[in-house]
Amino acid sequence: MDEYIKLAKKTIENYLEKNQIIEVPKNLPEKMYKTRAGVFVSLHKKDGSLRGCIGTFLPTKENIAQEIISNAISAAFYDPRFFPLQKDELNNLEISVDILSKPEIVKSIDNLDPKKYGIIVKSINGHTGLLLPDIKGINTVNEQISIACQKAGINPNKEKFQVYKFTVERHK
Repeated sequence: MDEYIKLAKKTIENYLEKNQIIEVPKNLPEKMYKTRAGVFVSLHKKDGSLRGCIGTFLPTKENIAQEIISNAISAAFYDPRFFPLQKDELNNLEISVDILSKPEIVKSIDNLDPKKYGIIVKSINGHTGLLLPDIKGINTVNEQISIACQKAGINPNKEKFQVYKFTVERHK
């Protein structure tokens, strides 16, 4: 199993059993200790339906390992769209961890590809919505922008907003 997924899974299992946040393990790849990045942890049921997804598009912790630990707990227990994860759900869970590149301003939507790039939309008043890349059922840039705007509470027909793009290093 991928080290990023192992850390997210161990974090969730420990929180379920002991209601405690684990310490960063000592045996992780060096990149996980030395690199700062935004991280999303996504939980899906084996049938493909979403069970939780929380992340940061810019780093908020000292390193990737700490971002994974924080966001794994949030995705499993504090995603407002779902009830907290229960022990009997663990065996029916697929976890993915996305390490985000630094977002860059999009000058033309012609430079977007929903399979390759995630996007962030941000309105003048600070409302922000994010959509990861390569999401099943999202095939066009317009769909991607529309959903990100909806998540942000931005009316794309009435409000000005900026679009940023990023790539992910996806761990499954």
